Amino acid sequence: MAKPIGPICNLDCTYCYYLEKESLYPKGENFRMKPDVLEAYIQQYIESQNTFEVTFAWQGGEPTLLGLEYFRKIVALQKKYSAARVINNTLQTNGTLLNDEWCQFFAENKFLIGLSIDGPRRLHDTYRVDKGQKPTFDRVMQGLELLKKHRVEFNTLTVVSATNVKHAIEVYDFLREAGSGYIQFIPLVERLPAPGEKSSGLDYAEPPEPGQAESPVTRWSVPGEMYGDFLISIFDAWVRRDVGKVFVQMFDVSLGIWSGHGPGLCLFLKDCGEGLALEHNGDLFSCDHFVYPKFQLGNIMNESIASMVNSAKQKQFGEAKSSTLPKFCRECDVRFACHGECPKHRFTKTPDGEDGLNYLCASYKKFFHHVDPYMKQMTAFMQARQAPANIMDMDFDALPK
Repeated sequence: MAKPIGPICNLDCTYCYYLEKESLYPKGENFRMKPDVLEAYIQQYIESQNTFEVTFAWQGGEPTLLGLEYFRKIVALQKKYSAARVINNTLQTNGTLLNDEWCQFFAENKFLIGLSIDGPRRLHDTYRVDKGQKPTFDRVMQGLELLKKHRVEFNTLTVVSATNVKHAIEVYDFLREAGSGYIQFIPLVERLPAPGEKSSGLDYAEPPEPGQAESPVTRWSVPGEMYGDFLISIFDAWVRRDVGKVFVQMFDVSLGIWSGHGPGLCLFLKDCGEGLALEHNGDLFSCDHFVYPKFQLGNIMNESIASMVNSAKQKQFGEAKSSTLPKFCRECDVRFACHGECPKHRFTKTPDGEDGLNYLCASYKKFFHHVDPYMKQMTAFMQARQAPANIMDMDFDALPK
C-alpha cells in the first residue's frame, strides 16, 4: 500500500487515524513522493513480484491531491519497468476532487477506484467533513456519478462507526441504489492511550502490548457487539435477494473461508505481514495500521523492498498474529474463520483475564455462527458446479443449523 502524499488530505474526518501521522515527520515536510523515490518504488515493486500480474495500491491521505500529471507519470514508469507484465492499479479516494478528466484517465488506464462513503447524507456527514468542517456528501455523490458516467470500475468503502452501525439496512440499501455493486465495510476501532502510556506523541494509542493497562476507545468507535448485528442484518437481506448481484467483501471472504479457498483478506489470515505500507519518503512499515517508529523496516532508498519484506523483523511481526493468540481464541470454534482478526484490535481481556482478546470478538463470533449454515450450503452448490445464488430459491428454515 503506497501513500505518495502521506497523510495529507483535503478532508478532516473526525475519526481519521492517519491525519496525525504528519507529526511523525519534521515540521514543514513536503508530503509528496519525490521523483527518485517514486521511480525506485515502482521498479522495486514490479521486480519483487513473481506473478504475471502486478497490482499497485495508491492511498493517502487523498492521493488525487497530487494532480493528474503525477499519475500520468506513474503509468509511464510502470510501462517502463513492466517487462511485459500486466500492471493493475487501485486508488482509494474520498471522491471530492474527481472531475471528467480524472475519470477519463481512470477509465483509459483501467484503474479500480475505491470510493469512501459512509451512507446517506445524514450518516455520511456526521464525521466526513472538510477542513472548514462543512459536509462533503454532495461532492462525494458527484464524484460517484462521474465514475459511473465514464464507466470506471469502482467499489465503495464504508467506515462503520458508532453512528451508522445503528442503521444497517438503510446504509446497505443506499449503497445498492447508488450503484455500488462491490461494498466494503470497515469497523471503526480507535483506542485512546492509557494513563502514562507512550504513544509517539500521537492522539491515538499504539497497538497494544501484553500487560498494558486497558484504555477506552473513542466515542465514534463502533460498539464491540453491534458490528456483528450490523453485518447480520445486511447479510439476511443480501442472502435473500442479492447473491451474485451485489458483492459484499465480508460475505465473499466468508464464502472463501468455508469453501477452502482462503479469506483473501489479511484480517482473517492465520499470520499476517504481507500488507506493508510505504510512506511518501520511502519509509516502509510492517502494516498500514502499524505506522509507528518501532515498526519501520527501513527505507527503499537504502534497502530493497524484497529484503525488508523477507527480513527476520517482518517475519516475526507476521507470525506474532498466531503465536500471541490467547487460549480463549485458540479453543474457539470459529478460530478457523477469524484467527483473532487484526492484532491492532487485540486490547481487551478474555473472560479468564488473559490479555490479547480482540475488541470485536463478540461481533465476529456472532456473525460467523449466524452465517455458518448458509456458507455450508453455498459451498455445496459450488462443489456441485452450481451457482451460490441458488440459495435464494431455498427454504431457509430447512437449512441444517
